[in-house]
Order: sequence, then structure tokens, then C-alpha cells
Amino acid sequence: MNITAILAEEFDVRPDVAARIVALLDEGNTVPFIARYRKEQTGAMDDQKLRALSERLEYLRALDKRREQIERAIEEQGKLTPEIAGQLAGVQTLSALEDIYRPYKPRRRTRAMIAREKGMEPLARAIRAQRRGDVPERLAEAYVGGDVPDVKTALQLAQDILAEEISDDAAIRAALRALVKRTGMLRSVQAGEGEHVYGQYVDYREPVMRAADHRILALNRGEREGFLKVTVEIDEALAHQTICRQVIDPPSACCEVVRAAAKDAWSRLIEPSLTREIRGELTDRANEGAIRVFGQNVRQLLMQPPLRGRVTLGVDPGFRTGCKLAVVDETGRVLETGVGHFTLPGQEQQKARARALILAMVRRHGVTAIAIGNGTASRESEQFIASLLPELPGVQYTIVSEAGASVYSASRLAAEEFPEYDVSLRSAVSIARRLQDPLAELVKIDPKAIGVGQYQHDLKQAELENALDGVVESCVSGVGVDVETASVQLLTHVAGIGKALAENIVAYREENGIETRAQLRKVPKLGTKAFEQCAGFLRVHGREPLDATAVHPESYPAARALLARLGYDAKAIGGGVPGVFARVQETGAARLAQELGVGEMTLCDIARELEKPGRDPREDLPPVVLRTDVLSVEDLKPGMELTGTVRNVIDFGAFVDIGVHQDGLVHVSRMAERFIRHPSEAVAVGDVVKVWVVSVEKKRIALTMVKGRM
Repeated sequence: MNITAILAEEFDVRPDVAARIVALLDEGNTVPFIARYRKEQTGAMDDQKLRALSERLEYLRALDKRREQIERAIEEQGKLTPEIAGQLAGVQTLSALEDIYRPYKPRRRTRAMIAREKGMEPLARAIRAQRRGDVPERLAEAYVGGDVPDVKTALQLAQDILAEEISDDAAIRAALRALVKRTGMLRSVQAGEGEHVYGQYVDYREPVMRAADHRILALNRGEREGFLKVTVEIDEALAHQTICRQVIDPPSACCEVVRAAAKDAWSRLIEPSLTREIRGELTDRANEGAIRVFGQNVRQLLMQPPLRGRVTLGVDPGFRTGCKLAVVDETGRVLETGVGHFTLPGQEQQKARARALILAMVRRHGVTAIAIGNGTASRESEQFIASLLPELPGVQYTIVSEAGASVYSASRLAAEEFPEYDVSLRSAVSIARRLQDPLAELVKIDPKAIGVGQYQHDLKQAELENALDGVVESCVSGVGVDVETASVQLLTHVAGIGKALAENIVAYREENGIETRAQLRKVPKLGTKAFEQCAGFLRVHGREPLDATAVHPESYPAARALLARLGYDAKAIGGGVPGVFARVQETGAARLAQELGVGEMTLCDIARELEKPGRDPREDLPPVVLRTDVLSVEDLKPGMELTGTVRNVIDFGAFVDIGVHQDGLVHVSRMAERFIRHPSEAVAVGDVVKVWVVSVEKKRIALTMVKGRM
């Protein structure tokens, strides 16, 4: 199997490009490094496509390895023929490989094995031949005796052999698999007594291949919890007919024995295993889809624009224990903490004290932004904070997702970072910081706890973690990290740096300081390869102005030569060199690249970076929506126009924060004038969107993004 050719075809690139990408991956280069600094070799393939290619490469290599194992196993049995070897070489899926291997796979004692031990294989061969004039009963008479008392028993034993052979036939299984995918129905019914949340699935049928991922995951969970019984309905007559077309060769009296064997093969051997296989494929597909959506949501959440330069008050809402408060300065340093009781009815004295406390904290530290967690008591906290704003000109608030804040605040990491604060106060600090810089704060939390997926606890955890780690690495590397101030957790997610290296960098920084990228080579265990992978993503604001940009150290000579060639002073790099990219285009990027000995795409990237050194890609996104007033669910009326922020995107729609504590749902059918297959085609987490209220029933808010589509 030519893996490079397969990758080239599947990812629509030239074979030489696919070969270079494979070589880069095999050399130990990270996906962010390849995507950013090896564009000429990859055809400027983006990091998400590169990651998908890397995963497909692993699958194809695993397939090749399994192919070799199977071929060796069949050869050891002395049964490998050129025909079988050709079949093995031609398949490109694990299921097809296993179908070929099935007849040769070691298995527990079966009915067919017992029949063979009793010498019935020649009888089975004679019946399977279906020669004209042969009568199965007469053929069986020669095999009666010993453990075979009569003709009926002999025929049954021969039928057992035929049934297993039919079941093991790769072509038959492939035809039946295609039949099930084409005509099978996914079916679920009530499995036990009592009410449950799976009411819509108690009498549910849907074509196998049209079942939506989120419904498959819901059915699996309902079955696992004992509320549903899920099956795959298959037309038995059609399945039997499909088998018979390949095994019956009339006219012969033996046909009926073969037909009975085909029926037995289907009901006893093929249908159970095929049903398990199809359910497994559906679950795998749903897993992949859910992980993909989860990854997209995490990416959008991490890449939300930071609210820089604002002293921020974080509010972690609560009822009985009060609301925890934390003021952090523009850099996230904690200035003051406190607790205010203002969410329970009555308690006017406590509310008055809380009012005085918050007003004093805001005025004392110059707070201009307030971040309120969206958990329990969030609505009551929002109303109280909004009532203070008339006395605090210039101060605004927003609701911040606190998903994962409690996980972080109870972690060993939070205890090391804030040993002097209890768990709840750490959560308030986290809420304030995630408004200031979502990426820097959210990397401290297990991505699964961020709460922007669907059925994340039902997914294959190893695959989910691998995918989300890749997303975090991509985001952190894309934004860049100030190595002088970055936490261990943030550095851990930079391409080429793991936890041990991140700890070494921070330890070295605290002891020696870091003034240049080149100095990173002195960090223990940070070798040449690691430096190559991470250097371009680390920012150092010191003696070398290029160290504060995304220009890789390997391209410093080209960057300086470019400035000299165009007549710019290299000293201007720190403040940006306006117009340099336009000058490159005017002069001719291809000619300049050839002169300077770099690739054209690399040269253009250098020019853009020199124009806006260290530009944060999040600056191009819509800013955070800050509020000064508050709405309640009771204020909502059908047709009301609102602006909201997308909090989560799932298979059937998106949840939008419209400032009433309860997020509203925009169904996929109400997202665009045109037809869209998935909500991610229209929105992403963090998007600021205009919506209209469709209905409010039992605090369930239905919204639309298409005015008039109610």
C-alpha cells in the first residue's frame, strides 16, 4: 500500500507535498511548527488539516502493521495463497482486513469444528458443490456411524460447517454490510419502568446511515443506563436473499441444505456480529463528530478576545455562603479579596454591607470591568451588581462562563498558585482572569471540564484528550507566549515544550532572567530540536527586537536583509515597520525571496510580522460584550431583538447568552436563510450575534438568527 499516494489523493495535494509532510512529521516536527514555518514544503496547509493528515497517517500505518500480522499468521498455518495475499494488499480498512482473516483466526470450539472432528467436511464439500443429480440424504448415508447415529444428524453437522464457511466469506459479509447500511433501521424502545429524560426515544426508528451523531450518543447513554433497548432492524428476507445469490447454484436437491445453512449463518453468526459492528461504527462516527465539535468549541473559547488593560472584579456567585469577590490588576495580580452576601431575599443589613464593600473595592483599585460567573445565583448577582453601576460611572459588567472554575480552584495547581486563599476565592480570581485573557487562564483547566461539548463523558477519553491537547497547543502557539511572565501551564502547551521543559524554563527564568531567545538554549534539557520547535512561539522583550515577533530565529538574517534591501532601519522593528508588506509586493515577492534565499511564503510572513510585531490574532475578533443593565426572563417577548454571545455549539443548534442568566437555544433550522448541515457552518463559540426571541416556555428560551423565521 502506497501511503503517500493515498494521503495525496485524500487531502488533495501533490504526492511530493504529501511525502514532504510525512518526512517532516517523522523527523519529530510539531504540527504548529510545520504549519507556521515550513509553508513552502506543505503548500501552506493549515494546522487543522495537517493534524488530520497526521492522524490518517497513523491509521494507515497501523493498517499496514495489522496487514503484516495477518499475512504472517495465515502463512504460519500454511494457507497463504497468492490470491489471499492479493486480497490483503488491496483493502484499505481494518474491517475488510478482519473479514479476510476471519476464516483463519484462532477461535473457541465451534459447532463447525465439532462437525469436522467427526469427519463431516467431505460431506459439506459435496453438498456445497450442488451437483445435478446429487441427493443430500444419499450423500449423508456414507457418513452414518459412530458419533453420527443417522442421516439427519450427518446433514445437520454438514450444515454447521457450511454455515460457518458462509459466515466467514469476506465477499458475503461485505455485501451484507452494505445492505445493512443501505436499508437498516436504528430502533429503540422502553427497557424498564419509570420516567426518564429519554422520552423521545421510547418508540424511535431512524435509518442507520441518517442517524445524527447526538442521537446515537443519546441512545447509547439511555441503553447504558438501562432505560432503553436499542437494536438494528434488518430485513431478514432481504439478507437471506443476498446470501443465497452468492451460494445457491440450482438446480440441485442439495440447494435446500445450502439454503438452510445460509439462513442459520445469518441468524446465528452474521446478524449478531454485524449488528455489533454497525453499532460500533455508528458510535465511532458519533465520537469523531462530537470530538470534532468539542475541539471547534474549545478553539473558539480559547481564542476569545482578551479584555486588556482593565482592572477587573471577579464575582463567584453563591447563596448561603455568599458571593466570593476578587480584584485583579491589568496583569492578573490579585489586589484584594472579600465575601459579600447579597443574593438571598431579605437580609437588608448584609446587602448594605456588601454594597459598601464592593463600592469601596471598585473605587480603591480603579476597577472598570466586573466579571460575574454564570453558575448558581448568577442572576441574583447580576441584578445586584447592575444596581450599583449608576454610582460607578465607567464601570461595566459581563457574564463569564465559570465552567471548570471549581475544578481549577480545587486543584493542586491552584493551591500552589494561591496557597493563602481558600477554594472559593481562587474561583473568583479565575473568573476575573478569564475575562482578561481567556487563553492564559483556561489552559489551567482540563479541556473536558470547560463545558462546551456534548456527551463528553461518554466519548473515548484518550481520543478526546489527544484532540483537545492538539487544539490547545494550536491556540497557544498561534497567539504566542511572553516567556518572561508565562505560567508553567501556558508554556506546557507551546509546540515542542512539555511539562518538564516548562518547569525548567520557569526555574531558569526565576534564577537568571531571560533577555533573549538565544538564552533559552541554556535552559536544562532544552536541546536543539526543542529550541527549533518552540522558539518562534515564545516572545522575549529584550535586547533583540525580533525576539518579540513571530519571526523564527532561523529567519533573522533574512528579516534584517529584507529591511536593508528596502531601505529601512533595523532599529524600527520594535515599533513596527508600516508599509513593508506593500513594498515587498511592489518590488516582487518572488524575486526578493530568491535574492534573500528564503521561500516566498516565508518572506511574506516575515514582512507581515515586521509591519505588526507580535500581533495577537484575537484582536481581529469582535470585542467582549459588556453591559450596564439587566434583563430577566419575564422581560422577554416574542419578536424582541437582542445581541448575545454564543456559549456552546452542538449538533442541533447553539446556546446564546442574551443576558438573562438562562441561555437561549437557536435551532440549526433558524440560523441562516440558506440550508446548513451543521451549526458550525454559521456560528462559533464566542461569536457576537443578533437574535430574535421566538418563545419562552418554562424558562426555555427559543431564539432565531433569521428575522421573521419564528
